[in-house]
Amino acid sequence: MKIACFSCFVFLLTGFGVQSMAQTKVIAHRGAWKNTGAPQNSIASLQQAIKLGCYGSEFDVHMTADSALVVNHDHTLQGVNLETAPAADINALKLSNGESLPTLKSYLKTGLKQKKTRLILEIKASKVSKEHSLALATKCVQAVKAQKGRKRVDYISFDYDVCKKVKELDPSANVAYLTGDKAPDLLAADGLYGLDYHFSILKKNENWIQEAHQKKLTVNVWTVNDPDMMNWMLERKADFITTDEPEKLLEIAK
Repeated sequence: MKIACFSCFVFLLTGFGVQSMAQTKVIAHRGAWKNTGAPQNSIASLQQAIKLGCYGSEFDVHMTADSALVVNHDHTLQGVNLETAPAADINALKLSNGESLPTLKSYLKTGLKQKKTRLILEIKASKVSKEHSLALATKCVQAVKAQKGRKRVDYISFDYDVCKKVKELDPSANVAYLTGDKAPDLLAADGLYGLDYHFSILKKNENWIQEAHQKKLTVNVWTVNDPDMMNWMLERKADFITTDEPEKLLEIAK
């Protein structure tokens, strides 16, 4: 009887561990592009992330000189500065697949046609000014509300003031901080949804994972492409892992 009970305990413990690992969710970094041929941050890469069944697809938003919102990672594209150029100049740019540089409106419209994959909106910290960053945050929240996407869009930013601005504008929004220089207790005190730190930060501060969960914060980690690091984060029950290799992570996390 004692052996049988011990066997049941081991089974339950092992089963719980597998279940917990399976709960870690996969976020495609700039969409699913690396193994699909789609340009980063394109509508096509978003559609590929949706097709794969990713929990989320991350993308980056800038504001042009005349306050239009466009989706791209870098502050420049094909020699054009996205923050200082007018939208008319930027609208003429084409991605490698012939797709126009997405506007935030077009990206949201595509992403909100389905309910399987969340949209993880990074508000890019401006190189122009703090005011530009905060204005971008305001515009992003307004755009999401206009597209009725509040329940499907999460926000992230390297600028802590931007994170707090989004919470001010929409207290119900899920907002996570990216830089990695703040402990979980501060994020919790400011009402953030979670931390979203580079894997090297969490390797150095492993206790932050448990502390974040104790504070009811979510833990996301970027950008994890190495299988060993994927497994390390899965074992520690990170809530989300952001990766350029969503296909690989989906297979490992089964």
